[in-house]
Amino acid sequence: MSVLRTLRKEFPSAQTALRHENAFQLLVATILSAQCTDERVNMVTGDLFRKYPAPADLALVPREELEKEIRSTGFYRMKAKNVIACCSMLVGRFGGIVPRNMDDLVNLPGVGRKTANVVLGQAFGIASGVVVDTHVHRLARLLGFTKEDTPEKIEADLMEIFPEKDWIELGTLLILHGRRTCKARKPDCPACPVNHLCPSSAV
Repeated sequence: MSVLRTLRKEFPSAQTALRHENAFQLLVATILSAQCTDERVNMVTGDLFRKYPAPADLALVPREELEKEIRSTGFYRMKAKNVIACCSMLVGRFGGIVPRNMDDLVNLPGVGRKTANVVLGQAFGIASGVVVDTHVHRLARLLGFTKEDTPEKIEADLMEIFPEKDWIELGTLLILHGRRTCKARKPDCPACPVNHLCPSSAV
């Protein structure tokens, strides 16, 4: 579609802003990113992954200690509980390896469909669906791709409109566009490269 082609030119090397070296790191970083900026998560995970480089390491860390490590990401008690439980399940059920399918991933503590889509798409190149975060939720409606208001239904509409080969890239591009130009509080319509394609444009 024209929107996708235009955003590709705007972000030629689009990828997740969460720094990671493997699927395990991306999984933990994505869990920590809930209600938190990627920049803040990246500040935390650098030291975190040096201290605890594998699922077996995080599975055994005392919860209070992990809470201190990730406190600045917000909701740190629940996140610490989920990360430890998630890593314990990775070790106990999957031999410390992050699974490559949606069903197994969403059964991990703290992992929903959005997180699973991020891991499958960014770490493994598997197009299981479209990542729908707050930016994608907002932009998909503004651009007229959907009238739905739940992540699941929005994702279903996007998967119907766009071919499977574009699903991974689509979520990443919309997130980047939402952060740079189409911001929730003050969208910069005059500077928007897709304003001529957007039914909600103020230009």
